[in-house]
Amino acid sequence: MGKDEFTIVIFPGSLSTPKKIRLPKRFVKISVLVSFVVLIGVLGSSFYFTQQFLRLQGSETELVKLRRESKIRKIQVEKFAQQVKNFETEMSRLERFEKKLRVITALENSPKSIEKNWGVGGPYGLSSNSFTTAMGRGASTMVDRLSNGLDHLSKQAKIESISFQELDNFFKNQKSLLSSTPSIWPTRGWVTSNFGFRKSPFTGLREKHEGWDIAARNGSPVRATADGVVVVEGREYGYGNLVEVDHGYGLVTRYGHNSKHLVKVGDRIKRGQVVSLVGSTGRSTGPHLHYEVLLHGVPVNPKNYILED
Repeated sequence: MGKDEFTIVIFPGSLSTPKKIRLPKRFVKISVLVSFVVLIGVLGSSFYFTQQFLRLQGSETELVKLRRESKIRKIQVEKFAQQVKNFETEMSRLERFEKKLRVITALENSPKSIEKNWGVGGPYGLSSNSFTTAMGRGASTMVDRLSNGLDHLSKQAKIESISFQELDNFFKNQKSLLSSTPSIWPTRGWVTSNFGFRKSPFTGLREKHEGWDIAARNGSPVRATADGVVVVEGREYGYGNLVEVDHGYGLVTRYGHNSKHLVKVGDRIKRGQVVSLVGSTGRSTGPHLHYEVLLHGVPVNPKNYILED
């Protein structure tokens, strides 16, 4: 055996001839070195990936926690935004109510009747996608929008408060006018023809409709929309059976196509009192009430004299 070689003897069996394998010392040294490097590499990699695995496990736990907190925040913001939206809707309803009051009291041109705008810029961005986007940009953006919306509504509420104060003072000094002003539905039903021009159901031609047609069941009660005195009770051309009430202050209401009258000329009536029953008399295609409001003899839109929703 040379000095630069290692001899490996292999005994395959007791009867077999031993086999010799000669390996250069240099090859053996290199093999041992490579094996050692590979072993170190494997151990190092195992340690690294173990650390990464443990770190990812911790990150996943933190992510689950953040998602849970995010969901809770989303629910809280949605509830808050819904409250703001409800407040906005209610203020809009009050604005419509106030406009009708001002038409009735002739205060629509008052300096305190300031044009109001309840819109605060569209939806609050609370869908799943928009919420994720908002969270990505920062929750403060959404909170700022809601805060600005509340500030806007707060200012408008102060303006509305001043406006209603003026109306309140007016009504305190005009109780008689208030009770004599039409302000309720004469009967419950569906408005099948509005005030203004329409196509005639009889001739097909364009004609002006000077009131509202409210479809209702035959025999439904028809109520006076304000205090007044019955000045007409009988059959009139086109109207069929008609009741006309003079409320004073230049205001008159008419109730046409009735099947039956429950008042007579000269009767003093109160708002809400039943004066007739719905019918289909006169120029009519079916059971309904023809309701008119006249101011100083001129027909006006009944819509402006109904304060109920």
